[in-house]
Amino acid sequence: MKISVYIIAFNEVDKISDCINSILWADEIIVADSNSTDGTTELAESLGAKVVHIKFDGYGNLRNQALTHCNGDWILSLDSDERCTEEVRDEILELIKHTEIDIFSIPRKNYFMGKWIKHSGWYPNYRQPQLFRSGTMKYDSKPVHEGYISLSNKKIGAISNSIWQFPFKNTEEIIHKANRYSTLGVEKLIKKEKKGSVLKALLHGMWAFIKHYIFKLGFLDGGAGFVIAFGNFEGTFYRYIKLTEQQSNWTIPSSKPIYKKEK
Repeated sequence: MKISVYIIAFNEVDKISDCINSILWADEIIVADSNSTDGTTELAESLGAKVVHIKFDGYGNLRNQALTHCNGDWILSLDSDERCTEEVRDEILELIKHTEIDIFSIPRKNYFMGKWIKHSGWYPNYRQPQLFRSGTMKYDSKPVHEGYISLSNKKIGAISNSIWQFPFKNTEEIIHKANRYSTLGVEKLIKKEKKGSVLKALLHGMWAFIKHYIFKLGFLDGGAGFVIAFGNFEGTFYRYIKLTEQQSNWTIPSSKPIYKKEK
């Protein structure tokens, strides 16, 4: 059984090396790069990965195109800020020898602000199933927070060991991601026929904060938990403000030429 690993990346020169090094045990490593300009492509190739350039048109479409370049019997999805561990490697290699299940979720353990996060909705943390037989899964076309579509009639399994995720290098990355994801999220709100307003932005943002800080026990993660909750407030707030902006189509008032007064 051959395993292909695909990694989506854009300007991830600081992260791609550790990511690739964690899956050198795989039979094939594909980096789906959206035309990086910081050396990500060259570094990935130097580490033995095959780089394919895919124009970014939403994360769902990016992942689906990445799948077309994978030739293994099994596919492992890994983002550039994620790291496979030896425990996950060993579990996968043993699992695929005998399992009848086609698709598996993998828990993620997040490291943020100098500590492993144990709450805040970040542990155990899952995204789309990350291990699956070739041809048994694809992604929907949502531009961000894309879902998955099972093409198998079997239940979804789960890996017991966790991969590691290092979601943010610094505060600047937090702000950048909140800005980028809030912009991409507007399209999802429009498709759901949501209406924006400053009040809705505030209320949805406050609920995002409360959900992560209180109900998901973010306060137990100390200062890091507060930053995580606040980041969710910020991303949600600006998503609805950007929706309001787009629906309102605000324009700058026109100005007429102003000349000297005649004496």
